[in-house]
Amino acid sequence: MGGVVLLAGLAAGTHVTVTTADAMCDDASPSLPQAGRPEPVSAGLCEHFPDMAVPPDMLAGAERGLIAIQAALRMRGTPYSWGGGNASGPTFGIEHGVHIHGFDCSGLAEYAWANAGARIGGHTSTQWNAGTRIPRDQIRPGDLIFFARDPANPATIHHVGIAIDTKRMVHAPSTGSTVRIDTWAGDPYREREFIGAVRPTG
Repeated sequence: MGGVVLLAGLAAGTHVTVTTADAMCDDASPSLPQAGRPEPVSAGLCEHFPDMAVPPDMLAGAERGLIAIQAALRMRGTPYSWGGGNASGPTFGIEHGVHIHGFDCSGLAEYAWANAGARIGGHTSTQWNAGTRIPRDQIRPGDLIFFARDPANPATIHHVGIAIDTKRMVHAPSTGSTVRIDTWAGDPYREREFIGAVRPTG
């Protein structure tokens, strides 16, 4: 299975080459672009995260998630804006985000997955129901990671991040911050509020 190349067709009609399986993040044999072909979506992710906590064989079929996470990673440094962001990119928010051009957590998730051709909505309640629930040990790049004030009650979900692997996510944390990478696994606050992961299917 090593080095299998998939061609991901997106809703917009574009195509992205993705290298999967054993060659995905193998530093000894990196995936290199060939003349006339786009660079594999996985290449930049593996270069920046050589310690990815996702077995390479779990990445087979993950091309949409890889597109989504790379879209989110390109937004690092964008200001947090309450109510900001949509499928097209950062926007001015509402209420205390009205003068800030950026993303809130769900706006970033919507934008990331729109790049992968999925409509998941712009609110955490919609996004929680936009795909398949994924066991924690099977989280892979692009999956949505949700946090709730009461992990037994989805109605209390208040935050979403986009998984880099089983330990880290890119997210828009709160007013005064920017889109950034954080390690959520092992963090007492995040562990206490973790309610589950969803892989969008829209």
